[in-house]
Amino acid sequence: MKFKDSPVIELPVRNSVLSIEQDNGSMHVGTSVWPCSLVLVKFLERWSSSSSSSTPNPYTHLFNFSGKRAIELGTGCGPAGMGLFLLGLENILLTDIAAVMPALKRNLKRNKPVLGKMLKTSQLYWNNVNQIKNLNPPFDFVIAADVVYIEETVGSLVNAMESLVSDNGVVLLGYQLRSPEAHQLFWELCERVFVIEKVPHEDLHEEYAFEEADVYVFRKKLLAVTTTGECLSQS
Repeated sequence: MKFKDSPVIELPVRNSVLSIEQDNGSMHVGTSVWPCSLVLVKFLERWSSSSSSSTPNPYTHLFNFSGKRAIELGTGCGPAGMGLFLLGLENILLTDIAAVMPALKRNLKRNKPVLGKMLKTSQLYWNNVNQIKNLNPPFDFVIAADVVYIEETVGSLVNAMESLVSDNGVVLLGYQLRSPEAHQLFWELCERVFVIEKVPHEDLHEEYAFEEADVYVFRKKLLAVTTTGECLSQS
């Protein structure tokens, strides 16, 4: 699937279908749908609906969304945030920079019949400490997909994730290498703050297991454990 060839991307989530309108002529990357957001949603959908006794679900406790607060960084057109809302993460705040907000709000309005309401949004620049404080952290879940592509923003992104997630919370990251320089710096900084667990590729949704896209689970180092009780780090 070529994500930029169509102005509208459809994302089935359980019994609903999200319709995401892109603006491929925009100068802002946030107005296009990027694959990691879809990979992340479909991974979570796979395990949130897994009920086979012959296949143990290693993510049952990790993805218990009931009563949890969540925030998405770099929401863009909104597929990840809207998809997670449909999967039960109902108290979720969608954030991005001012230039992307019109595209996000347009898609929220477009999908309101499916969502049942307009989801909450807030303007957020990762390097704006006051904006971060005004969001009233910490959050149980910090969501991010395809947000690592400019080296200059990496430090602010990692600081924002650390500031926003609670000590026993989780960062869910959909990731694809976009810039070697940003990639190297991002993982160097994250390894100082988080214990990092890479989801095995075979655990992704089989129809959305793109070779270049991965899903990671971050926990703060002080209290970090994986879903199996082991402490892992990015290799």
